[in-house]
Amino acid sequence: MPINTAERQPLLNGASSGQQQQHGFGIDAAKLTELMDPKNPQLLRDLGGVNGICNKLQVDPSQGLSVDEDKDRSSATAFQARQEVFGRNVLPEASTKSFLQLLWAAYNDKTLIMLTIASIVSLAIGIWEDYSPSHNPDEPRVGWVEGTAILLAVLAVILTNAVNDYEKEKQFKKLNAKKEDRTVKVIRNGREREISVYDVQVGDVLMLEPGDILAVDGLFLEGHNVACDESSATGESDTMKKKPFTGQQDDDCFLLSGSKVLEGVGKCVVVAVGEHSFFGKTMMSMRGQEAEGTPLQVKLDILAEQIAKLGFAAALLMLLTLIIKYFVTASLDNNWPSGEQIAATLVRIVIQAITIIVVAVPEGLPMAVTMALAFATTQMLKENNLVRVLSACETMGNATAICSDKTGTLTQNVMTVEQGTLASQEFEKDSTKQWQASVNNDQVVDTIVQGIAINSTAFEGKDDHGKTEFIGSKTECALLSWAKKLGADYQDIRHDLKVERAYPFASKRKTMSTVVRSEKNGYRMYTKGASEIVLDHCTHYIGQDGNKHRLDKEAIVKWQGIIGNYANQALRTIALAYKDMDSLDKSQKKKSDQQQDNDDEEGESDEPDLDDLVLLGVVGIMDPLRPGVVESVQTFRQAGVFVRMITGDNIDTAKAIARKAGILTKGGIALTGPELRNMSVEEQRKVIPRLQVVARSSPTDKTIVVTRLQEQDQVVGMTGDGTNDGPALKLADVGFAMGITGTEVSKEASDIILMDDNFNSLLKALLWGRAVNDGVRKFLTFQLTVNIAAVVLSFVSALTSETSESILSAVQLLWVNLIMDTLAALALATEPPSADLLNRKPISKYAHLINFPMAKMIIGQAIFQIAINLTLLYTGYALFHLDPATDEPILRTMLFNVFVFLQIFNELNCRRIDKSTLNVFANLHHHKIFLIVQVLVIGGQYLIVTFGGIAFKTVPLTLDQWIVTVLLGALSLPVGTIIRLLPDCCGCERRFNEEATPLATYSRMHWEGAIGDIRKEVRILSLLRRGHRRSGSRSSSGHDYDYYHDNTHRSARRTNSLIHSSRTTQSSPPPPTLPPRSTYGATSASNNNDSSKGNRFANLVNNAKEYNLAAEQANQRQQQKK
Repeated sequence: MPINTAERQPLLNGASSGQQQQHGFGIDAAKLTELMDPKNPQLLRDLGGVNGICNKLQVDPSQGLSVDEDKDRSSATAFQARQEVFGRNVLPEASTKSFLQLLWAAYNDKTLIMLTIASIVSLAIGIWEDYSPSHNPDEPRVGWVEGTAILLAVLAVILTNAVNDYEKEKQFKKLNAKKEDRTVKVIRNGREREISVYDVQVGDVLMLEPGDILAVDGLFLEGHNVACDESSATGESDTMKKKPFTGQQDDDCFLLSGSKVLEGVGKCVVVAVGEHSFFGKTMMSMRGQEAEGTPLQVKLDILAEQIAKLGFAAALLMLLTLIIKYFVTASLDNNWPSGEQIAATLVRIVIQAITIIVVAVPEGLPMAVTMALAFATTQMLKENNLVRVLSACETMGNATAICSDKTGTLTQNVMTVEQGTLASQEFEKDSTKQWQASVNNDQVVDTIVQGIAINSTAFEGKDDHGKTEFIGSKTECALLSWAKKLGADYQDIRHDLKVERAYPFASKRKTMSTVVRSEKNGYRMYTKGASEIVLDHCTHYIGQDGNKHRLDKEAIVKWQGIIGNYANQALRTIALAYKDMDSLDKSQKKKSDQQQDNDDEEGESDEPDLDDLVLLGVVGIMDPLRPGVVESVQTFRQAGVFVRMITGDNIDTAKAIARKAGILTKGGIALTGPELRNMSVEEQRKVIPRLQVVARSSPTDKTIVVTRLQEQDQVVGMTGDGTNDGPALKLADVGFAMGITGTEVSKEASDIILMDDNFNSLLKALLWGRAVNDGVRKFLTFQLTVNIAAVVLSFVSALTSETSESILSAVQLLWVNLIMDTLAALALATEPPSADLLNRKPISKYAHLINFPMAKMIIGQAIFQIAINLTLLYTGYALFHLDPATDEPILRTMLFNVFVFLQIFNELNCRRIDKSTLNVFANLHHHKIFLIVQVLVIGGQYLIVTFGGIAFKTVPLTLDQWIVTVLLGALSLPVGTIIRLLPDCCGCERRFNEEATPLATYSRMHWEGAIGDIRKEVRILSLLRRGHRRSGSRSSSGHDYDYYHDNTHRSARRTNSLIHSSRTTQSSPPPPTLPPRSTYGATSASNNNDSSKGNRFANLVNNAKEYNLAAEQANQRQQQKK
């Protein structure tokens, strides 16, 4: 696409205005930024093109930077001078809120501000009363105490919230630093190396591969078919082809950071990093934007707002009632109070009303979600789950379906060549040298090794422990390791052969091809890929004699048998092929006329021409299941989560591995991607509930599966590692990218990154997701119980009191508010997950926040707490043998103590909010934060009761009184047990069932599968009887025999259609021997080629058995062999 020279305004402001010290470089960061934003080919031409830029940056494009640069200076680190001029590839640390700013943010709450104003008024009136002429000189001046105590309580709440926010920001900063780090491939000292993206320097030669998201700005050096998606950078949706700069106006060699490499391989020279790059300037401009709340936070905000309205209504009612009561009572008395007394009383009533609002408003709910997510994401990172999107953590807890890749996720991604048939000679893992000796033609071995070495992007490097190993695609690493056993050096081969064109692996064609110049002044294209797809493009194969032979019908059947045999052993089959050409143009497909009109390059496309390939052979690569996968799949099933496997392997390999993992079960369906795509939408909806395996899948198939599941209200988790997996990962409710093998595009599209690419980590994500949801529900149950009890108790006690004073003072209620908000959120929302969470089904995404067991517990406990406190309020003097005249402070203190300990023991109750277990102490020793919070609350309560005095309106209690109040508080535990055991009332629990409805249950699938087997057997028996009755003439074979006969020869007819063209070649030797296969059915078919004279009864049995029970019996045979 030509670059618009008229548009010369930078897309982003912020190019450096100052001139850095150049330290001998011929250019500075400002000039390079001007080159890239906007793309400026004229300036590039003036600077001498890409080669001129490389000279100014002191880099050789073929060798890259030297790792020893600047090390000759004693005080310098590597690349110090380069970094001083061009900067490092890190952004300046984002400015975060200071602790004082967090304090101010925590204080910006309307109720706290109202309470502060009221407390200041109370403080002023109290001080004025203390020093007024009417004050009794014999009484202590304590009028200031209540106002001061409220101010200190408000300060304590603010401090606690600010500290929590500060810790939360620290944790999320660590997570962000972790998620942005990754490795890239560069060339240094002439060798490929993997380095951290933070260590990339201006002047580095960066390797480009499909799926990369560029973290730096660069200029394209060389490559094959490199195309980028720059929509995230420029907003243009067109795919941008990259070409080396030749000075032409339409040459686009500019690579913007943030763009994605969609296809092709190549190299570029880095010209801008960090805040000087396009992506860096974009990120700097977006700083300061507030993140949106998670769905759970939004739900809780709505609930909190509704509860707050009720709290305001209760406070207003209390305010009006107490004011009316005060003036009515005063008017009935002969002694009308003075103005000072009226003012003091009204202020006290207002403070009580505001305190009711403080208690009633559940401002701790959003904080509970934040704490739960902060704790969960930190712990999940330790278990190899990097959470990029906070809402994914809570969403994953209610997932109903998991769609998983096979390679590297279910399997170990440690691939080795286990078996193979190359040059029509079979070999095992340990017989590679013997195979090499048995091949008669050395040139064939060289061809195979050259194809493996040159048609690959993997390379040798050091791992984290300094051990030399192959780095790259695990399939390519396995092939290179096998070639290395033959004594081949892939580096020498790559050095000797010049790559003319490369066609990287693409999911739509399932192949990868590389064109090199051959020794015979022509060209040779090496191809590898999915075995059956490559086989369909082959017309010849290499025989045992090392010569080419025609791939006739018999040979195709034998090769298909070899592929099937390997696949049934759960081996991944890769076919190797090549073809010779006299012209480079023949390596590419010709374009249609329409395509030619829309492209500058006439007659050619970017797809390889795979026709007339010569098959070298097939290798079977083993990738064993990860330890614990079978158990994890079983646990997912137990938790009500349906697991599906979507893989690029062929159907036989996919089914074999799915059975081993426990994914493919009785009654389940396994389809190939093309079969799924060719179905109508209605057919897809019908098959999706029982679909367990999708083989030979493309990214489109993943999108189809996710869409059909979501249409039926399923919450879907999807794993992916490829560039084209991005749409499916974005579409899924929770997208999981692979941290090791995943491309940058897939990671960018994902919600959670599996740092170890392990399927077992998905189970941990499910566990933590459920723990977050449960933690918030536990806190909600606890807080609403306290809200109801405190508001009702304060209202009733104030209304019935002679002095219109609540039994719980404002300062006491603020202490209760601190307990039930911050400390309870910390205690209940941070409980580590237990295995019990996986014993229940997922919760529907439409379920209300408060379910039936929670409502039972909230209402039951609130009624009990109100009842016991009001009972003590009105009968306490008699029960505790107290004197009403002198012991009112003791009763008030005992009531306060009982109320607080009811909350402490109810907090234990809320650790288990369902009836799955009655033991609220289970795993308590593992929940250290809960224990610490309880110790702090009990210690604080003791100090308040013993030393609170005037501020908290308490007096010290005796040991007996402490024991009685604690025991009364402990009654919450047995009451909680009784509430859990209450039977379902009027079908409420069934009516408000919150479990997600499964599309299909395993038990039903198993039952339907068994019924299907019986139907097949009945059909076979009926065919046997019919065949027995009609065993006379051929014409009496009937429609059913014709149906099975047609099925028997369908594959043969398809094969014949591929070999109609005449071929001039030598006579074919016997194709490779097919591994022995047992026949289907009880009777063998006749060997007589004349079907009219053969045993038709036996033929009928074989056909029926083969096409109805082939998959099941193949699995049984493999199990017997093992």
